Amino acid sequence: MTSAKASDHTYRVAVIGAGRPRSQTGATGFGMSHAHAKGYTATGRCRLVAVADVVADNATAFAHEHGDAETVTFTDYHEMLASAMPEVVSICTWPHLHAEMVIACAQAGVRAIHCEKPMAPTWGEARRMAEACATSGTQLTFNHQRRFEAPYRTARSLVRAGAIGDLVQVELACSNLFDWGTHWFDMLFFYVGETPASWVIAQTDTQTLTSAFAVNMENQGIALVGFESGVRGFMTTGDTVPDGAPRADGTQPRREALGAMQRLVGTGG
Repeated sequence: MTSAKASDHTYRVAVIGAGRPRSQTGATGFGMSHAHAKGYTATGRCRLVAVADVVADNATAFAHEHGDAETVTFTDYHEMLASAMPEVVSICTWPHLHAEMVIACAQAGVRAIHCEKPMAPTWGEARRMAEACATSGTQLTFNHQRRFEAPYRTARSLVRAGAIGDLVQVELACSNLFDWGTHWFDMLFFYVGETPASWVIAQTDTQTLTSAFAVNMENQGIALVGFESGVRGFMTTGDTVPDGAPRADGTQPRREALGAMQRLVGTGG
């Protein structure tokens, strides 16, 4: 008997952390679980088989919106993993829950995990997540979706085509390293062609702590990254730092490329 082609396979998908229905009064947040579900639907090769949320009504509403009559809901994700046996799991909870959930999915035999960013509150948790997935052979990815968006891809194409000469430095700025900065660091590697970093110098000021998604963050920070290619990355964070797209500086005089703004400045001004 001939096995079906991989392209014909329909993946069994589950979501952990449905969140409140978007239409619910007082609902806050970005509703990223809905974005994940829409992405799976768009592939035409995935089926939502299960949803887990600590609030049963949230899981039920999510299943009704994105699943079918056979989609099963749970309030305990461990029970979901054991019963539904999904091949792919999206984790859309707050960061302090990511490590335990990723590790549980990997140990349950899940083939691929797509987790919301940031990866985890600590380096130790991040390492344990990566190690668990490496041991089980599970593909672990995080939702750094900006590298797939047209403005950033166009900017990178211009940089790689030599529109600003040889790339020298990428400058980035945002309000914090943990919540927003994780996107910009991903874009930094995106612009330099995934070249490994060879050294990092960084410092944060935490005299006045702020928090996002139950994790403390710096009120100011600075990081300089040196890549094996010789390109440098420079990141500044804080409430006084103007938010903006990554800026790529090249060897051509007065030429730069700005990510989402898509501005090229040539020698003529």
